[in-house]
Amino acid sequence: PKVIDRLLRRYPKIFVRVSLVDTATVEFRELRDRNVELLLARVPESLVDDDINIEVFFDDPHFVAAGASNPWVRRRNVNLADLVNEAWVFPKGQVVRGIIADAFRADGLPMPNEHVTTDTLHIRNHLLATGRFLTIIAGSVLHYNARQRSLKALPIDLRAKPRPHAIVTLKNRTLNPVAELFIRELKAAANFSLRSKN
Repeated sequence: PKVIDRLLRRYPKIFVRVSLVDTATVEFRELRDRNVELLLARVPESLVDDDINIEVFFDDPHFVAAGASNPWVRRRNVNLADLVNEAWVFPKGQVVRGIIADAFRADGLPMPNEHVTTDTLHIRNHLLATGRFLTIIAGSVLHYNARQRSLKALPIDLRAKPRPHAIVTLKNRTLNPVAELFIRELKAAANFSLRSKN
């Protein structure tokens, strides 16, 4: 959203269309059918495709998150074993579910009970804000929602390798100038965000 806002402030006559596409199957059909100029996606590092250009622009770690009023937020020492019986909000997507399963399995723990399943950020963030629920959330999502939604990361090392975020384009397709501007602004925002965290 910040990148789109910055672009539209500088170039108020451009048009940006944002579509949600399924990249879990790694088929990139919308891109190949030329319905979109580019995709922003978390991609497997092993992905190699002759017609696809993948440019990683940042790695995004995941965190256990809760609303600011959740009692676990005030604890300095928390581990996953403490949280097994808490109310969890899980995404439907396999990527984060895999991170959750791997984290609990690494500590010799069963998966926590799944109380709510949703890919809707609004529902998840609202439930977290009640102080009753926990979730695992990407650092970039936490960063942009923490203050507005009163979300906090718990001091737990998930030992999960960050998933790379990439700009995905077709190799033999010339991007339109607006897409190129968007990519430039996106990289600048990602670099600024990484510098401000260090």
